[in-house]
Amino acid sequence: MERIVTDPAIMAGKPTIRGTRIPVSLVLKRLAQDMEVKALFASYPHLTMEDVRACLEYAYWLMEPEAVE
Repeated sequence: MERIVTDPAIMAGKPTIRGTRIPVSLVLKRLAQDMEVKALFASYPHLTMEDVRACLEYAYWLMEPEAVE
């Protein structure tokens, strides 16, 4: 989870990709709308595949019963 951070001073504390103001929720929503990551990268050229994977891993972590206690 080193790529995902929460900071009250950035995006009102929403989880974001480190070094950006891109919320995890935005990446997940865009992927849900269009599974083609090329479209996501076209809109956010500094976004990497590792960032996208970190967002998916973060979402998975939130869904795990052991993680959400």
